[in-house]
Amino acid sequence: MKKVGVVLLILIVGVITLGFVNKWYYPALPLDALTSKEALQKLKTSNQKIVEIGTNSNVTWYMTKNPEKGMLAADETIKQFISRNGWEFNEKNGSGLFFEKNGERLIVSTEMWTSRYVLIKVPSNATF
Repeated sequence: MKKVGVVLLILIVGVITLGFVNKWYYPALPLDALTSKEALQKLKTSNQKIVEIGTNSNVTWYMTKNPEKGMLAADETIKQFISRNGWEFNEKNGSGLFFEKNGERLIVSTEMWTSRYVLIKVPSNATF
């Protein structure tokens, strides 16, 4: 009976360890082609503040680290990133950041993925 308990305990510890190594405790990403672990690795190995993590249907997803200063600092990082491509920031409404360029309007939305990371949703038809 003790052997069964020890084997069960080892199995449980193994599954928990595997979960932490593979970042299973993070919420799901809006992309099927990328795991949470892969997305975090992409951000950590990049020298950029914002990295592209993938595209699905008509949306390109980016990720940035949420500084300790909160969403306002993350919004500033996003504004700088989008503005480098000629877009002019107009306003923020909820989680949407509104930009304009040559009469076109671009709506970039943000989503807190965890308390440390922000997902950024950009329409794929935006000209960069």
